[in-house]
Amino acid sequence: MVAFPFVFGRESAQAEQHRLTLGTGPVGATLLIYGSALLDAMKAVDAGLNLREHPTRGVSQNVRLLEAGEIDLGLVTGEFAHELFAGVGRPVTELRVIAAMYPTPGMFAVRTDTRFREIDDLLGRPVVWNGRTSGLALQARYILDGLGLDLDKDFEAIYTEKLSEGPTLVLDGAASALWGGGLRWPGFVTLTTSPQGARFVVPTEEQTEKILAKHTFLRRVTVPAGLYPGQPQPIESVGSWNFILARADLPEPVGYRLAVDLNRIERGSFSPRQLGASTLRNTVAVAPSLHALHPGVVRYCREQGLMK
Repeated sequence: MVAFPFVFGRESAQAEQHRLTLGTGPVGATLLIYGSALLDAMKAVDAGLNLREHPTRGVSQNVRLLEAGEIDLGLVTGEFAHELFAGVGRPVTELRVIAAMYPTPGMFAVRTDTRFREIDDLLGRPVVWNGRTSGLALQARYILDGLGLDLDKDFEAIYTEKLSEGPTLVLDGAASALWGGGLRWPGFVTLTTSPQGARFVVPTEEQTEKILAKHTFLRRVTVPAGLYPGQPQPIESVGSWNFILARADLPEPVGYRLAVDLNRIERGSFSPRQLGASTLRNTVAVAPSLHALHPGVVRYCREQGLMK
């Protein structure tokens, strides 16, 4: 862990040589793809910021490392963030939000040659939820809890050690469906580009209303048409926003510098597709609360007229 000198203003911020570690995720995770894009973009806008990737087993480990002060930044899915800032089953966290990442729609993927078209069709069937403590499994628990369903009681639950195992189980017929999330999530790409093809199963409008009424932090998320092969129409589902979180004692000037850099990425022509939703406006709009925002981010957002 590095002690950060205070930085006054953008000019000196560029001059300072800072090292930060970013907890990402395992191979095959969308978090890892986002993290790589973030690192490349940060290098392009701030040569003095040495942001290094710290691959992890996933969100649970990112949270543990952040709260232990062993990494500076970490990628955290929306359901984990909700539990951290709401104090669900634990004390309210002192971690702070640097930026919103992107929304993750939760969906089932099934082979096109199966009969499964609605969630009720999958009851009692083998479903892959990915890792038992993964962000994807936690998302599934919240969304299906909104329908009064339990992953382990109402389905034949399959938990995997590696993300790559899920698509194989569905393609081989050992599982009826794979739960996943994200826009261009690798597991869904594998299924939709396979010879069998895949289609998606999501909550109906009535089910969506029921889910959102019970878990108000969840949001409607649209999967644009054509994002996956064989998906000619937009898909309306339910999901949450993911966040870049910072350790509790990350200095205010460093948080400010990160906000400046992210805004430069947002406004630049080199902004990668993976970071398209990581805007200041989205961060202010979807943060668990304004108190959850890092003080440096708050200062910069106020300077930009996005907060009072």
